[in-house]
Amino acid sequence: MKTKLVSMLMICFVTLGVTAQIDRSKQPQPGPAPTINLGQPDSFTLKNGLRVLVVENNKLPRVTASLILDNDPHSENEKAGLGSLTGAVLGNGTKTIAKEAYLEEVDFLGANVSIGAESAFASSLSKYFPRVLELMADGALNPLITETDFEAEKTKLIEGIKSNEKSVGAVASRVSSYLAYGEKHPYGEFATEETINNITFQDVKSYYDRYFVPSKAYLVIVGDIEFRDAKKLVKDAFGDWKKSEALSKTTVKPVNAQYTQVNFIDMPNAVQSELRLENTIDLQMNDEDYFSALVANQILGGSFGSYLNMNLREANGYTYGARSSIGADPYASRFVASTSVRNEVTDSAIVEMVKELRRIRTEPVSAQDLNNTKNKYAGNFVLQLENPATIANFALNIERYNLPKDFYKNYLKNINAVTMEDVQAAANKYVMVDNMRIVVAGKGKDVVEGLENLNLNGKKTPVFYFDKEGNKVDKPVYDKEIPEGVTAQTVYNSYLEAIGGKAKVEAVNTLSMTAGATMQGTPLELEIKKSKAGKMAQSLYVMGNVMSKQAFNGTSGYAMAQGQKVPYDEEQIAKGKTDALPFPELNLGEAKLVRIEAVDGSDAYVVMPSENVEDYYDVKSGLKVKSTQTRSQGAQTMVVTTLYKDYQEKEGIMFPMTISQSFGPQSIDFKVSNIVVNPEFADSDFE
Repeated sequence: MKTKLVSMLMICFVTLGVTAQIDRSKQPQPGPAPTINLGQPDSFTLKNGLRVLVVENNKLPRVTASLILDNDPHSENEKAGLGSLTGAVLGNGTKTIAKEAYLEEVDFLGANVSIGAESAFASSLSKYFPRVLELMADGALNPLITETDFEAEKTKLIEGIKSNEKSVGAVASRVSSYLAYGEKHPYGEFATEETINNITFQDVKSYYDRYFVPSKAYLVIVGDIEFRDAKKLVKDAFGDWKKSEALSKTTVKPVNAQYTQVNFIDMPNAVQSELRLENTIDLQMNDEDYFSALVANQILGGSFGSYLNMNLREANGYTYGARSSIGADPYASRFVASTSVRNEVTDSAIVEMVKELRRIRTEPVSAQDLNNTKNKYAGNFVLQLENPATIANFALNIERYNLPKDFYKNYLKNINAVTMEDVQAAANKYVMVDNMRIVVAGKGKDVVEGLENLNLNGKKTPVFYFDKEGNKVDKPVYDKEIPEGVTAQTVYNSYLEAIGGKAKVEAVNTLSMTAGATMQGTPLELEIKKSKAGKMAQSLYVMGNVMSKQAFNGTSGYAMAQGQKVPYDEEQIAKGKTDALPFPELNLGEAKLVRIEAVDGSDAYVVMPSENVEDYYDVKSGLKVKSTQTRSQGAQTMVVTTLYKDYQEKEGIMFPMTISQSFGPQSIDFKVSNIVVNPEFADSDFE
């Protein structure tokens, strides 16, 4: 025991002695970078220009093939979305194999085959790969493009665009790209319902013919296959691909903002603000400061322990995460710092983000942060090498971006050589705090006042306003005066008149509605039953099974989800009596008119029937267009937003046939399929 104690004391003294000799104010000398031995893929080029890379790896009996068409970026202008729509109609059979037979054979072989507008991919067990590569090549080079698939995919794409119109994150991302690159640059374009409707069937066929050509194509094959076998298979499958040159395109160089500014997009439905602090950059992978820029971004916002995340998430609790990214695209790139924050801290979050951007430009990074970042890169890089596809991808990058042949062999060596001074120099070059667009998408009524008082450069930061398409607009008016004589009662009366008249509405004693929707490809069905007697039942079905249910029999009720039933409390019972009514507007109760607020560009009266509920009625039409309900559980608060659209007459009364409900980032669009006025209900319907 005594011997062990002495030994432990000696270790402690030795450790303390070593620690005392370290000068932490000085950057430690980098240790030797790990030796990287990268194998070279075998390669060959077909007469039509297709370049092929083959990496043999026999660890698993599988093979993958990736076809990449390295075309220049190209604008689609008034037909933005053409490339996406073209990709959507491909992979559905060939000119010699019908769609059903094609998909069935791929499925039978346990394979994965996908074809895009400028790419293709296949994966299978090695014993089936010869046939799977044939199917991939046939689908890519001889695609069956039908007008039926075109119309179906066009409808899907438009539905997705409509759904994204309500997504604050989606709007922030597309408008920030549009403002950064400009409308004339391919990277600034985005599809709208109008541009998709401009696309014809012939446009899709022409797009395929124009860009699906072998002149800039690469085929990467990785897995359990010998080079000579792969070469023969590729020649057989792609040898007849007609030689053709893709169109060369020139793009307009993006221009940064003259000065730091806030670019605001008003999203009245937003429960949090989306922030994108951005500037365009010119950074290439073969630039001398490429590795310095990578390290600088990693320290600033590339990991959990980064400057941005530790400030906004850990120190201030503004967000679940803050990140930054830096691009090295050969045509155009951006530096972007992004996060999502609560409405009430939007301006504070921007101040803190800019503080961290300035910090990495003006303060040398610590030796510990620099060393940790280098170690993280080393670990990630070594892990990548375990994937045989990595070698092929590295070789492909060298070809595509004209990199030195030893680029990846010296990758960690170059990361390890980055100094504190290099990080600061790269940050000053690529993080342009004095020419930055601060793109904010959020609820203007709650955040604009704080944004207009932002002081980032010793003076107020100018705020410019944009719509969801990136067009500059005037500042929205958030505090419109309610006209004299307008009250909650007059708003309700206008609504009742707009949907058919008070007399017809009062004659509705019971009401049932059925609606359908899809969520992540899963069909949903909503069934609602209401009675003027104060009874209500609402059930949500997933593939025929009850996912959730609420029921109120006039005196008591419950909410059930996943088989767990929770009885209503007193507050829910009181609310249930109102919610159960087919038309709550027939009873004024304690409702009060609180303000006028825009919904999708049109003014609406906002009425609060209860403390946590707000109903919106269009000023011109009188129709209810939106409702919000604030729900709290513990320290968490969530706002559920419901939009009412596409009013149609049913039995003399106007009903919304599209009901969209969003909660957080999730959104579901229910299409009403059936409405019955005054159906007969049994008491058991509400149990």
